[in-house]
Formats: sequence, C-alpha cells, structure tokens
Amino acid sequence: ITGLRLAAIQHPSFAGGLSRNNGNFVLTGFEVTVLDKDKRRKVALARAEADFSQPGFPVASLVGKGGTGWAIEGHIRKNTDRQAMFVKYGGAPSQFVTLRPGLTVHYRDEGPRGGPVVMLLHGSNADLHTWDAWTADLARDHRVIRFDQIGHGLTGADPAGDYAPQTFADDVGRMADKLGVGRFVLAGNSMGGGIALRYALAHPERVAGLVLIDSGGAPRLGKAAGNIGFTLARNPVGSWLMTRITPRSIVAKSLHQTVRNQAIVSEAMIDRYWELLRFPGNRAATVVRFSQPMTPFAATSLAKLPMPVLIQWGADDPLIPLAAGQWFHRAIPGSRMIVYPGIGHIPMEEAAARSVADLRGWLSALPAQAPANW
Repeated sequence: ITGLRLAAIQHPSFAGGLSRNNGNFVLTGFEVTVLDKDKRRKVALARAEADFSQPGFPVASLVGKGGTGWAIEGHIRKNTDRQAMFVKYGGAPSQFVTLRPGLTVHYRDEGPRGGPVVMLLHGSNADLHTWDAWTADLARDHRVIRFDQIGHGLTGADPAGDYAPQTFADDVGRMADKLGVGRFVLAGNSMGGGIALRYALAHPERVAGLVLIDSGGAPRLGKAAGNIGFTLARNPVGSWLMTRITPRSIVAKSLHQTVRNQAIVSEAMIDRYWELLRFPGNRAATVVRFSQPMTPFAATSLAKLPMPVLIQWGADDPLIPLAAGQWFHRAIPGSRMIVYPGIGHIPMEEAAARSVADLRGWLSALPAQAPANW
C-alpha cells in the first residue's frame, strides 16, 4: 500500500482476524495506526478490505468501528510477466537447462572450458546476478558456473513445491553432472553457503575447495538486526500478505538494511530484486522456505571436511553476525577467515574488488587436482 503505512494489533474489544471473502483480503477486529505524513492516529478497525480478484491497482478500504471510512490506493502487485523477465534478465550469456522433470533452470557458464571450475550459489531472494562482479574477474581464467536456484530468479517454482535444504543441495550435483563437471570449487553466500556446506559434506570427493561468504548454517550467535522483508516472511500474516502485496519500497528498505555499503543499492538493483521476487512462484516459495525450521550444522560434522575452506565475512553483517563466521572458523580445522570492516551481508557486491582478489589468492594456493576440470 502506498501513501500510508499501517501497523495492526488485535483490538481487545471485539473479535476478528484475517479472512477471505470472494477473492478479497478482509481484516477485522484490529486496531490500526495510520501514519499520513506527519499525522498519526489510532482507530479501532471494524473492517479493511482489498479486492485481489480484479486486475490493476484496486482501492483498499478501511472502515472504523463507528463507521468512519478511509479509501487508500493499494498497489496490489500481481506476478511479473514471465516473458518480459526472460527478455530483461535472461539475455546472453544466459542459458536454460532441464535439470529434472518439470524444472528448467536459468544459468550462466562463462570462462574457458578447460579452466578450473568455480560454482557460485546465491543467497535467499537473490539471483545469479549477485555474482556479476566476481564473474567478470574470475572468468578471465576460470570456468564460472552460477544459476538461479529453485524459487529464485528466472528458474521459478520447484515443480513439486519441495524447498527442503537437501533438494537445493541435490540440484548442485545435478547441475555439475549436466554440464560435465567432475571436481570444482563451490562458493555460496548466505543461504547458498549453507547449501554449499551441505553438498560438500555429502560429496567431499567432488569439492576441491569450499568458500563460505556470510553463510547460513551456524547456530544463532550474536544479535542479528535482520531486515523488514525477512521479518515479514517469518510472520504468518505477513508471509500471506507477501504473496499478494509486494511494495517496491519494502524491497528497497530490505536491501538498505542488509548492506553497509549503501552505494551499491541502485535503482536497477532494487528493480531486479522486486521484479524477480514477483516472478511466478517465487513469492510462494519464499513463504515455504521461511516456514521451515532452521537446523544448524554440528561442529563435529564440519571438523571432518577434508577440502580447503575459505570464510569471507562482512564485519557488520546485520543478518548473520560475525560471531557465526567465527564459529565456522573454529569448527573447521585449517580454514582461513577474512573479515571486511564496514561491510554487511554481501561482500562479493559491497567489497567486490577486495573480496575477489582475496579469493584469487586463496585459489592460487590450492593443491593441483588430477581431474581436468580442476
């Protein structure tokens, strides 16, 4: 909803809740704080309704318990057009491959085919473009593979609606098999880091090196400020609304809250996150993923990782605090950790030149591998 911000709590004097009525969203029995520019007022809400059954941008109505009404322009955002998104974000060098029945994955495979292979896994609600800067550097002498994971980017929904962590990890192996890759370095940011860890633990023989960038999978350590988008996704009412109302302003605020180098949050970046979140199936996939329990890896399991491990972390990460990276460093014998002062959750974008240079230095020290593709 634009123009007004609404905050609701259950009103003690009358019953109500969230319901559906002929395709409409109906909210009753709540107290609403209406913020309109510098004015602030609380009203007991008898009914709020927004029509989702009609195309365009319908008007949402608020009706106070005494009958007072307000009309609010509500931007009810439908899915983006698939073909338009393919044109905008899926041009060369993008390719598409059927990874399993019903699932066509958007990917990019760049750099010399005979070069050592690096596979990159993006984080939650991101897409393969998060690796643009790293790829531009690495692809000069490495084969760089990156893809939109299920429920993200131009890949869209999993055909079975299966967003279990193991499904994501299995897709890593499927992608490597499909592209004829034997051993490779596997790098992941945030959610992608947790997926990379899961794959490396299950298939250590295929992972020549592991790179964890502000990775998921550690116990909850330190204080995470979070961002508004992820907070809504974890809330039952907020997540339901997310699948139907996705204001660009929420996406913009979430990005600004996620990073510390604010200069990287361009209008084009906001548009990409906003538009691809609304790609068919991606919002519903987000709700499913955030409804799942988060189980950290056991330190005893990580201690058995046989491959070299590099940990890169933003010192001021508001989503996964530095304490989590330090836990990984302690749990993985022989791991190397690099911390970036003044950087938030996505160092490969916020400190692209520094982080890829550090990665290159680490890659150059990896032992030679027998297979041709590392």
